[in-house]
Amino acid sequence: MGKVQSNEALGEGFYLMRVEEKNNARMGQFYMLRAWETYPVLSRPISVYDADEESVSFLYKVVGKGTELLARLQAGDEITLDGAHGNGFPDLADKKRIALVGGGVGIAPLYLAAKTYKKENPQCIVDIYLGFSGKTVLTEEFESVCDKLTVNVGGFVTDDIDPAAYDAIVTCGPTVMMKVLYNKCVKSRTAAPLYVSMENRMACGIGACLVCSCRTSDGNRKVCKDGPVFLGSEVFNIE
Repeated sequence: MGKVQSNEALGEGFYLMRVEEKNNARMGQFYMLRAWETYPVLSRPISVYDADEESVSFLYKVVGKGTELLARLQAGDEITLDGAHGNGFPDLADKKRIALVGGGVGIAPLYLAAKTYKKENPQCIVDIYLGFSGKTVLTEEFESVCDKLTVNVGGFVTDDIDPAAYDAIVTCGPTVMMKVLYNKCVKSRTAAPLYVSMENRMACGIGACLVCSCRTSDGNRKVCKDGPVFLGSEVFNIE
């Protein structure tokens, strides 16, 4: 059980919530959040936006009853947190140029990723590409943790990136966006690995229920436990 420190409406249905919670959350991981007793039945999987030893923050968007209830929380309210879960983004300390590509609420885990990569290797170049369908959110915050921020509103953020310019690429967002980016990487013949963070529906968050199963080149795998981060070739090169 954690205590809400703030829950700020950012516009376009986006909220940024900070919760007082001792944690060791890593970039790319998620929590199962719950602020109700019986309905909805399931907790909601929400990516970690930022974290320190005493608090963890979540960027989320209201898309249904669960996130609607999360949006009603105010400072001082209690919330149930289960996590942090999942295998997050990989260590890329040996890479010189890293691109982080996010679409919609998929931008959420990229903030902590950028902070972490710059901390692990201050000399590396970290560029962030963000795609929005409407109003932008938190662009100043993202700009503060990267070397270059590119924002695309209403278009295709995948058009803005040259995969061959990077040693590694990390992405989170709609599956179709990530698949387009994977195909662009293949076409460019880049040697840079592409890591994708899948956003499958989840129930338990610990790998017991199989709701979030994802087809991969190694067979069906659990997004909550085996992922949510996979190599793009594992999930998009299976035809």
